[in-house]
Amino acid sequence: MLKIIFTLLLLFPCILFAQDASNLIPKKDIIPDTSGQKDLVDVAKSLFKIKPAKKRRLEDKRVYFSILPISGSVPGGSGYALVTSTTAGIYLGPHNTTNISSVTFTPYLNFKGRFGLPLRTSIWMPDNSWIIQGDTRLLVYPQYTWGLGTSHDYNDRTLVDYRYMRLYQSALKRIRSYLYAGGGYNMDYYSNVKSIDTAVNLKAFTNYPYGTDGRSFSSGLTINLLYDTRNNSINPLPGAYANVVYRFNPRFLGSNSNWQSLYLDARKYVSLDAIRTSRQNSLAFWGYYWTSLRSNAPYLNLPSIGWDPGNRSGRGIDQNRYRGTRLLYLESEYRKDITDNGLFGFVLFANINTVSGSGSMFTTWNPAIGTGLRIKFNKGSNTNICIDYGMSKGYSAIKLNLGEAF
Repeated sequence: MLKIIFTLLLLFPCILFAQDASNLIPKKDIIPDTSGQKDLVDVAKSLFKIKPAKKRRLEDKRVYFSILPISGSVPGGSGYALVTSTTAGIYLGPHNTTNISSVTFTPYLNFKGRFGLPLRTSIWMPDNSWIIQGDTRLLVYPQYTWGLGTSHDYNDRTLVDYRYMRLYQSALKRIRSYLYAGGGYNMDYYSNVKSIDTAVNLKAFTNYPYGTDGRSFSSGLTINLLYDTRNNSINPLPGAYANVVYRFNPRFLGSNSNWQSLYLDARKYVSLDAIRTSRQNSLAFWGYYWTSLRSNAPYLNLPSIGWDPGNRSGRGIDQNRYRGTRLLYLESEYRKDITDNGLFGFVLFANINTVSGSGSMFTTWNPAIGTGLRIKFNKGSNTNICIDYGMSKGYSAIKLNLGEAF
């Protein structure tokens, strides 16, 4: 019964998307008023008695930087790593007609041969006429795997070592209010794919023959559709988001095999205040369905928890814990300011997923719950330091990020 109630609560965003776009707040009316807000920059100026030479209105500013150097654990049993997360919020056009663009660079190093150089960009051209999206990564990324589906217990796993290079780029043009269409190019190159335990044959352990024998190369084109009424992806205000990405990887572009995938993503943000202000008191809902449309997709390209485009799903679940040819994910979160000036806030979240691979999909559901603290780092871009604690069966973890999970 509890699982049924849990699932119904998480399915609620499907109903919320019935709202007509004409009922949404015009963008000019949801630009946050930051005059009474405070962030860590204000706190630092107060502590060190720093007085700005000249006051400047935040709406006149174009670029907002946030940087967070931390030491945190990384998936795959590699201990702690030095992580530096840098987020830049940039306005390329007038604030009242152009969404804030974001550039996120999160390099990490654990001094044991493991490192990552991920760079993600979401660029909104003036007046939101175009969206240019990018995701470039160079990773040395040992990570546990449990094979397909849910047939393996948590301790029945093997550590997979591999090198990874990613190049994703897409461009979408506005075809009507909030609706964009376009295409892109996706490239994934995995090399030296093997189990660190020489006694474990990865192909036999996963019972999957594609992409488990040393290397895989996928080069494909995408068709993209996007509906987005948010004005800030770093910390969304009330609005809605839906994204469709169809990817096909033909051999003539260099792929080892012909395979296709489909990714469907929907999100909804609901204010609980009768009068909308810059204060946070809202519900956020997220759901995505990710499927491989052919049975020969490389193993590391299959849908997996925590490997959504932003690597933000599955808080409270070990990344890569559930992998299969199809994955359905649902999450809900309550967001609330603790202080009137927005400096501190908290969240409560719950998520659940089901994956194919061992038995039928929807027969096994994998839930997680958690809570988090929010500290306003930059009120201009509405960027929070997010400290989340999540837990599921046999696992718990604390995660630190700049910007909301979704």
